[in-house]
Order: sequence, then C-alpha cells, then structure tokens
Amino acid sequence: MISVDGQLKRKQEQLEDLLRSMGRVAVAFSSGVDSTYLLYTAGRVLQENVVAFTAVAPIFPKRESEEAEEICRAWGIRQVMVPYHPLEQTAFRENPKDRCYHCKTALFQKVLSLAKEMGFECVAEGTNLDDLSDYRPGLRAIEELGIRSPLMEAGLTKADIRTLSKAAGLPTWDRPSFACLASRFVYGEAITEERLSMVEKAEAYLAGLGLGQYRVRMHGMLARIETDPAGMEQLSESKVRTGLCEYMKGLGFQYVTLDLQGYRTGSMNL
Repeated sequence: MISVDGQLKRKQEQLEDLLRSMGRVAVAFSSGVDSTYLLYTAGRVLQENVVAFTAVAPIFPKRESEEAEEICRAWGIRQVMVPYHPLEQTAFRENPKDRCYHCKTALFQKVLSLAKEMGFECVAEGTNLDDLSDYRPGLRAIEELGIRSPLMEAGLTKADIRTLSKAAGLPTWDRPSFACLASRFVYGEAITEERLSMVEKAEAYLAGLGLGQYRVRMHGMLARIETDPAGMEQLSESKVRTGLCEYMKGLGFQYVTLDLQGYRTGSMNL
C-alpha cells in the first residue's frame, strides 16, 4: 500500500468534505486521470448519490468513452452517455480563440439539464490547480454555469492526483494527459469531422507504436508530432519513420514533421 504525506492527506480530506457538502453529485467523467480520481472519490464518499455523465462526440476518441463505461461498470456507478454534436455550432467549426468557451457552454448546459431531470442539482468536473496556469477559455464557461471543480477547490495539482490515484490502485494514475481533439488545430482553421478523424487515427497509430505522451497537431495539411524524448528516439528509427510517414500520408496529410521541442501542453496557444 502506497502512503501519502500529511499535506496531501489533508488535501484528500478536504476533497472528501467538499463532496459531502454537495450532497448528490453528477460527475463529468471522461476516464482521464483527473475525472477518474474525482469519480472514484465521489463514489466512495457519496455511494448511490453520484452519477457519471460521459460525453460522446467526434472530438473525443471512441476508446475514451469505452474505457469510461468499463470503469463505471466495474465500480457499480450509474452512468449516462451524453450525445454531443459540437460541429453543429458555427462558433466551434470556425475555431476562434475562445472555441473552448462555446463548446463547454453548450456541453455543460446539456449536462446540467439532464442532471436536474434526475434530481442532481450539483455538477462537478475535473479541473485541477495546474490548469489555471494555461490559457483555458472553457474555465469561464464552467464558472458562469456554476459547475464545481472540487479537485481545484481542494488545491490538488496533477502530480497530487497521480500520487493519490496510485495509492488508491487506480489504473489511470500514470495515464498520459489528453485533451479533446479540437485542441490539435490552429485557431482560425476550420474544424471538420474528416479532420478530427484524421487526427484521431494518427494518434491511435502512435499509441499502437507504444509511445507514452504524444500529440498530432494539424497545420493545414501538415502534421506536427509532439512526443517525449523516448518517443523522439523511437520515431527516428528508419523503419518506424518510414511506416509512420506512409500511414499519415494515407490519411491525407501532405507533410509529416517531428517537433524538436517535444510534447508540451498548450503549444497551440503560443
């Protein structure tokens, strides 16, 4: 059993107290590191007074919703799958700098409505303290709609959440960080279902190679791959590089590049 230090233990207890004070909670659950730990804690503290809401949309890889279903089934937590179609929004398709604000607003309005119909007045999501240091217009939507962010409120960082997840034996504790597929596009370039599919398939290919942390950023018809040092070394191998280029061009990319700065969050916000 992995132990946690006193300061982290106090943050965990604060998170539990926050969730208890909310009563009945609907958790926005994607199966990522943060939302999984939030759902795990809410389920342990609130038991039958928690429900998971998982969005199903072309901006989320299918494997994420499948993993979310597996987790909810294993933990015995009620789950609601929420069909969501962001491409119906002009403000999303045109991909302005505040795209995430419009997307989160529409999605969480839908979640709030469904939750209230089920008797859940409180909706919580997995923003952590580190997320405040990056450009995230979606946080404004969360604040405006009154969505709670218990992990952030308890002062938990990503590293804290990984440590607590590992101590709890959660399979997601070392899972790479991921964001919705829309974050792979240059602001101002139109987002289409075809382009989303290209990025999803490209990243699935990288996952199949065994890479840990990676992104495929799309600039016109150029793919800019970000990965960690181990991934860079692997992609530099002649056979791997040749196979990758052939696959990516088969998807429709005209150029395939490896970003020498490596993986970093928010690189499209520069």
